[in-house]
Amino acid sequence: MTTLRQPYNELSPQAYAGFIQAKKALEHCELDLTLIELVYLRVSQINGCAFCLEMHSKALRKHGVEQTKLDALAGWRVSHHFSDRERAALAWAEDVTDIARTRAEDAVYEPLLAYFSATEISDLTFAISLMNAFNRLAVSMRQ
Repeated sequence: MTTLRQPYNELSPQAYAGFIQAKKALEHCELDLTLIELVYLRVSQINGCAFCLEMHSKALRKHGVEQTKLDALAGWRVSHHFSDRERAALAWAEDVTDIARTRAEDAVYEPLLAYFSATEISDLTFAISLMNAFNRLAVSMRQ
């Protein structure tokens, strides 16, 4: 267990409130909350945010997602537990999370068009970006 370096939510309350406001807005978007949580969990796996891994795994179990599906998330590309829609979202989540390397190329973006509306793609990209920001805060400040 590590010690919190800085209570960033208390030291920067307005900035943190903006993150929370964005998270709440995404809870009311057209995307299914389970899909959003699945993306949050995958992004948190990639970024190694233990706090977020626990939180999003718990939320997904609460939404009725089977533990076997959660166990297979890191290997979603070869698992039978994920729909094509989920696969497109997870591929995009991985690409956006590692954008310095991947550059969010068309080959990963274009499959989204078959499963998501323009608004849903926008909301999905906001969700991925927001979770990356939360992960970076939590990991860097040792939450």
